Amino acid sequence: MKLKHRLFDVARRVVILLLVVWTVVSLVTLLIELVPGDPAIAILGEQATPEQIAQFRRQHELDRPAFFFTYSADAEGIRTLRWHGWQNRYVDYWRGILHGDMGKSFRTDRGVREMIFERYPATIQLAAAALVVAVAFAVPLGVTAGRHKGKLTDNLLSVVALVGISVPSFVVGPLLIYLFAVKLGWLPAYGREYPESTILPAVTLGAALSALLTRMVRASVIEELGEDYVRTARAKGLGERSVLFKHVLKNGLIPVVTVLGLQLGVLLAGAIVTEKIFNWPGVGLLLIDDGISKRDYRLVQGCVLVISVTYIVANTLTDMVYRWLDPRIRVS
Repeated sequence: MKLKHRLFDVARRVVILLLVVWTVVSLVTLLIELVPGDPAIAILGEQATPEQIAQFRRQHELDRPAFFFTYSADAEGIRTLRWHGWQNRYVDYWRGILHGDMGKSFRTDRGVREMIFERYPATIQLAAAALVVAVAFAVPLGVTAGRHKGKLTDNLLSVVALVGISVPSFVVGPLLIYLFAVKLGWLPAYGREYPESTILPAVTLGAALSALLTRMVRASVIEELGEDYVRTARAKGLGERSVLFKHVLKNGLIPVVTVLGLQLGVLLAGAIVTEKIFNWPGVGLLLIDDGISKRDYRLVQGCVLVISVTYIVANTLTDMVYRWLDPRIRVS
């Protein structure tokens, strides 16, 4: 019975994953098709001849209908709805995905999958570094604030956390560049050439998450300190440090782990802005500079697909860790 239940749970998760990915990519496809402008003109330039534009559109199958039907008006203003069946770019795209083919970039004629996975490690590196920065700051600050509830230390840390949440990354990034790269010259401002190049973008991306986690850790510590098992541990003679880090923190981190998994998607989305600020060669920079700005449909679709799948996988792993930390969930 247990095996049957687990298989059903796995199947349900796979179905949900597929539905979410299909919905996200379909919405992005619809939106980029509705945005005014022609990819041929965006890539070839305003000086391109009609013959060049027509050849470009044929080469990339842009002369075919985008979806199952088109809605158009003739010279007299009569609107008609024309059904195209399964012969459209949308269906062809998903057929390619099922075979592991994300198509080719309009601008470079390179495989989209190849272009994305050249940049993917840089984005994961930045997101992981930002996560480490956030946790490294949030846990000690949150524990300190929780231990000193209502005191000056707690109030000061709460103000710092509030400021961290309020200030956006496009403000934090340039400030850090000005201070540590321009004025002090300690760290590189752009690129990914050196190991220390990760520090400024990671701090920029992890600052808001660190502030949020600090408030969550504080609330969790305050709540757990009032539980009966804490009083029992103290009555047995355990030191305050042992009670705090061995018992309170383990239970208090359960909701924090959940937020960390959910916030990975926010980190990936925030990485788009951060990568642009620091010229970090990740998927976000590829999406903005080569995808959206050039109306490269296939590249935009591929980047969104990879980001959404990464987000879903991270949430699934978070759920597994959550079950491991809280045995009550495994029993239920």
